[in-house]
Amino acid sequence: MLKKKIIVFLSLIISLIFVVTGCQNKQNQNVYKEVKSSKTINWGVKADTPLFGAMSIRTGKIQGFEVDLAEALTHKMLGKNAKANFVTTTANTKIQLLKNRNIDAAIAAMTITPERKKEVDFSKPYFPAGQSLLVANDSKIKNVRQLNGKKVLAVKGTTAVDAVHKFAPKASVIQYDDYGQAFAALKAGQGEAFTTDNGILAGIARDNPGYKLVGGTFTNQPYGIAVNKGQGEMANKINQALTELEKDGTYDRIVRKWFKGIPGFNLHEIEKYGK
Repeated sequence: MLKKKIIVFLSLIISLIFVVTGCQNKQNQNVYKEVKSSKTINWGVKADTPLFGAMSIRTGKIQGFEVDLAEALTHKMLGKNAKANFVTTTANTKIQLLKNRNIDAAIAAMTITPERKKEVDFSKPYFPAGQSLLVANDSKIKNVRQLNGKKVLAVKGTTAVDAVHKFAPKASVIQYDDYGQAFAALKAGQGEAFTTDNGILAGIARDNPGYKLVGGTFTNQPYGIAVNKGQGEMANKINQALTELEKDGTYDRIVRKWFKGIPGFNLHEIEKYGK
């Protein structure tokens, strides 16, 4: 009986070693060589972020600025017959999906920060985001410093909480799992302002009359495309493709498609960013 238990235990240990080794080998594989061979890039994108990545009720597909940009990058990197496959991510899951190799790159309204650089590598910036505030049209809140002593709504896993506390240290920040929940809480009166990047808030305001952006941007938080650590070739190829899209006018066309006429955006400033 003891001998049988020992054999079972050793079998479990050996199986675990194979699983761990397999995961390590998968993580160490060259992502660019894999996507070049398969002619497919698995992109992590948002599905709850109007303008950048949101699920269309009409088509049942994710659409937005980042989706179009990812498709253009895929064709520039791998050829016109290559496929861009989209995997839904959230602020809390995108880094883990990269590390697990569920996605090859994340283009998901992701601010480049020193803390995130410890876990992933970034492309050059592709969008000049900055944090702002969304409030009801009749709100008396005009800027971030007026949030001291008030309830502010934010999303878990974003940079919003630290930024608010920097300018309004006495604000009480309530965090939600996604943008839809946070905005629903704002509509329900559970906070006086919803804070995140200006582009995300502009998309929500566009689709929800009665709400507006105030206070301009109080941070400078450009977005970058994230790849796993050790995937320098993939990052370099993404940067090369971004530069080519900027030079041939594709970047500007995508910007105009999604941001032309959106309140709170200087279209020329965004286009100039991609130069």
